[in-house]
Amino acid sequence: MDKLAKALGERIRAQRKACRISQDALALACSIDRSYMGRIERGEVSITVEKLYRIAHQLACDPAYLLPKLSELKPT
Repeated sequence: MDKLAKALGERIRAQRKACRISQDALALACSIDRSYMGRIERGEVSITVEKLYRIAHQLACDPAYLLPKLSELKPT
């Protein structure tokens, strides 16, 4: 799995839970299939910038907030 996609998915999931929004509700609000939203959160797919902005808008945060820091992506 791609480290960037996985880290981004984890941040999206954490923000969604902090906003107390279900995965189904977020997917519907973003016009994204629920199963695809699950794949995003698990880091199985890379998303477009457009989808990132749609998700961030629904989660009431800046898209940059959802992006992982470089230090999170460095190999250990």
